[in-house]
Amino acid sequence: MTDKDWQQRLDALWAEFDQHEPDDFVGKIESLTAGLPPGDAVALFERASANDSVGREQQAAPLYRQALAAGLAGQLRRRATIQLASTLRNLGQADESIALLTAEQQAGSDELDDAVTAFLALSLVDTGREREAVALALTALARHLPRYNRSLAGYAGALIQ
Repeated sequence: MTDKDWQQRLDALWAEFDQHEPDDFVGKIESLTAGLPPGDAVALFERASANDSVGREQQAAPLYRQALAAGLAGQLRRRATIQLASTLRNLGQADESIALLTAEQQAGSDELDDAVTAFLALSLVDTGREREAVALALTALARHLPRYNRSLAGYAGALIQ
């Protein structure tokens, strides 16, 4: 099977996520990734994502960490960081989530910037930093509005002064 075939099978499986029972879905991801070398970063990431998606955060967190340690690169690395941070927040580890996402904001910029900001805002709320969370969310939102961008960004900044 080529990399393209494997990716198509993976994409098709994720597209059908809602049609599977949790154990069945995780099992299918496990089967699909079993053909990759042991310790493969992408396989670890997909296994983490599957467990996370069915509500098994305890199983997902170490797999995300292993995927990152194994050298997951590019956008998958960024997705793994976001997903790990969200998982940690759900496990009551919002401070670590904040640390990961704050570092991720400095790691570069791409189409996932607003996702980083959104999950950071959720983690900030969990630690009692609601004003900072609202300011971040409004600043991210301001970039997408057809009007009032400057005003909204200014008001967002004033929330944390």
